[in-house]
Amino acid sequence: MSAENNRLTQPFELMDGASGALQQIQRDVNPQRKISADLSRSIEERLEAYEDIIDSEVGDTAFIRARNIERETGLRQIFLKFEGGNPTGTQKDRVAFAQAMDALRRGFDTITVATCGNFGVAQALAASLAGIRCVIFIPGNYHTRRIGEMEALGAQIVRVEGDYEGAVKSSSRRAEQEEWYDANPGGGNTTLQLGAYGGISYEVYDELGDAPAAVAVPVSNGTTFAGVWKGFASLHRRGKTSRMPRMVAGSSFKKNPIVQAALKNRPTCEDLVPEKIRETRVNEPLINWHAIDGNIALRALRETDGWAGDASDKNMRQYSRLIREREGLDVLPASTAGLIALVERHKINPLPNDRYVVVLTGRKS
Repeated sequence: MSAENNRLTQPFELMDGASGALQQIQRDVNPQRKISADLSRSIEERLEAYEDIIDSEVGDTAFIRARNIERETGLRQIFLKFEGGNPTGTQKDRVAFAQAMDALRRGFDTITVATCGNFGVAQALAASLAGIRCVIFIPGNYHTRRIGEMEALGAQIVRVEGDYEGAVKSSSRRAEQEEWYDANPGGGNTTLQLGAYGGISYEVYDELGDAPAAVAVPVSNGTTFAGVWKGFASLHRRGKTSRMPRMVAGSSFKKNPIVQAALKNRPTCEDLVPEKIRETRVNEPLINWHAIDGNIALRALRETDGWAGDASDKNMRQYSRLIREREGLDVLPASTAGLIALVERHKINPLPNDRYVVVLTGRKS
């Protein structure tokens, strides 16, 4: 049986692992939610209340110097940007809330997205606080505990045959047919999505007062990576930073088109062979046979003289344990892929003493 057929017949238990304090957050923002989700209120009132929710709950995530990791790796001034502090435990809240606010502003009553876990919870929470219906398409072979969270937040779950890319097509097709807001990557919201992730760059700039020498980010579709690059490009164009950071991408060993295109010096991202990709409980958040925003991410690598690297499941587990034991952050193993790409380059060709930022995109439960 091929790997593709095996994925379609065997349930895949997703180790998305990210978690957030959903009930606490809902209680904290309940006064604003009573306004933002109230259809009898004016759109101006609802938008103002929803913006208050975003300002108080999304972004401004932890930024710490990892002195113990520095001692372990011999690379000085490593800073960790921990996106696990967002409401549902990942950076995806930044996009989910931005899209829900856009949908609210434009008068949509339903928002749809395809997901294998974390993005669905983020979009379900964001939509519920805006008083917008949420319909989430999930590949039929995926079984994640986060489905229960999506349903508890009022989302409707639609199971579809095939893989994630097929679920995206189904969700987008339904959005066009029903005139729903399409929150999927690769569509008309790309600029908004990249801008939302650009917020990570602005927060790093606020902490450092300039751009670091390099920013390391784990990559899957490439949207977060490209957004961070776009954010620093905007800061640099406006004279806020003295330089552009080198962008560093890390992903699962030979299972991501962006990293493979960079390592093989290909002009564009090329789809991988689905049958040759094996998902595990560790690498699932990173792998893709098709990277939706891959070419933008590849451009970011090349224009900043950055680099990309593979990370094995074993290394990702080791670095996740290291970060937990030495820095006190409980992160998904897949979240460490960018750090691994940074450290592995330093081992081969020592990097100069400077400031390096590692974006950690999720947290474990």
